Amino acid sequence: MAKSLLIISRQSPWSGPGAREALDIVLAGGAFDLPIGLLFLDDGVLQLAAGQNAKAVQQKDLSANLQALPMFGIEELFYCVESANARGLGNLSLDEAQPLAADQITALIDRYDQVITL
Repeated sequence: MAKSLLIISRQSPWSGPGAREALDIVLAGGAFDLPIGLLFLDDGVLQLAAGQNAKAVQQKDLSANLQALPMFGIEELFYCVESANARGLGNLSLDEAQPLAADQITALIDRYDQVITL
């Protein structure tokens, strides 16, 4: 049986390659039917902000990749409520992501065999 993998995405969508790399790993794992989850934590929750304008910062928009996650069988999507609130995010663009309180994140991490933080 394949080991389960949790990717923790902690970078904002425009601060460097980490956000894109996290999504690429998750999409690749989904394509191979690996049990995989994705947690948006700290500045990573900014990836879920609605109405982003990637062209304004001359970047490629990540929203299409986020919307494709369910098509690749990625249904274990989570975000930290405290991180979202601290960044003033009330309107998130990924309805499938489950909100978690900080004390629930430890239990989530314990459910997975391997964890990668980007």
